[in-house]
Amino acid sequence: MVKMLSGRMSSAPNEIRLALSPSRRFEAIDVNEKIAAEAGDILQRYRRTLYCSLHTTAGYLDQSLSARMHHQHGRLAKFFDAFHSVFPQDAEYRHDQMELRSELTEEQKEVEPRNGDSHLTFIGSGMRNCVTYRNQPPAPVFFIDLDGTNAGTCRERRTTILAYDDEEVVARDTLTVPVSPHPLDSVNLADPKLGLIERVNDLLARAGLEKGRVDISLPPAERNVGLTVNEYETMLMRHDLVEVLQDPLKFAAQRGRHMIDDPLAIPSKTINYAKYDVPRLLNSLLDALHWEQSVLERLVAKVMAVPAQRLLRSRRVTFLASDENSGGRARMVRGTYQSPILVQWRPSDSRSRSLDVTVVRLR
Repeated sequence: MVKMLSGRMSSAPNEIRLALSPSRRFEAIDVNEKIAAEAGDILQRYRRTLYCSLHTTAGYLDQSLSARMHHQHGRLAKFFDAFHSVFPQDAEYRHDQMELRSELTEEQKEVEPRNGDSHLTFIGSGMRNCVTYRNQPPAPVFFIDLDGTNAGTCRERRTTILAYDDEEVVARDTLTVPVSPHPLDSVNLADPKLGLIERVNDLLARAGLEKGRVDISLPPAERNVGLTVNEYETMLMRHDLVEVLQDPLKFAAQRGRHMIDDPLAIPSKTINYAKYDVPRLLNSLLDALHWEQSVLERLVAKVMAVPAQRLLRSRRVTFLASDENSGGRARMVRGTYQSPILVQWRPSDSRSRSLDVTVVRLR
């Protein structure tokens, strides 16, 4: 279902809300096709479109990465098939061991999705909660759901699309976030104690915009650290993600059909393990991105050498800012479980990290 929040033409941004019902666990849905079917060529009246997911296991890929796969559904499926091999369903994720989830009631534990693989695939594959696409030439834009069904029931998904022409930076700020001395650590930037969300909303209020974008980024001087958007759940962020950063093939090894002892002990063994015991990882990426075998082997070797740096390349996360349902005052839009998360894989000497916040008016 497409819900139009503005009937205006290209003189002002047009916000669209789309309700989606995936029919299977992994599904890529062309949202542009759905909008065109119900609202015609409305997106083509604008130069750019901001696509936002309100979920932690469903979102979008950057336009550049999607273009490498020629915006084709088949290549997209092969791309994610590789990550399904690295993060297989029903591996021993702490997130999925409900007896460890003290924050849940017994009733919640009965219905909570066991989807640690979907969260890690979202983070590791470079999926985004918000992306901006240029509208020319017209191309499919896929809402990618990694966890579209639970216990045989289709989940309800929501995405917001904002079509606009131009953008203007209207506010900037720099914040300092305390971090622990641990080499592998994650920080929930939505924690009220840090005050980041409140500070962003104050910036938005002073800017007086109606529709916009909030970019949270790491300055160039910050090293050995990355940003993502996901659910900040203790077992997921403090255990599963940390274990993956130390050993990217840990969960694949648990589910591998041809196990070998200590596959990460020797670099050459590592490559052979990925090549023969996780064949879909290699073959799917080769097919999706048209890489040569030697290129992919070098990539696997690099992933093993510095796992965290290769799995967490993102240095910026983005959120929609909208005045809808907020009394005419734009606020940062987040899904119920969405948090911006800082992950470091080497400690900071100052035990703090800097973040740049940029508020962009979309018009």
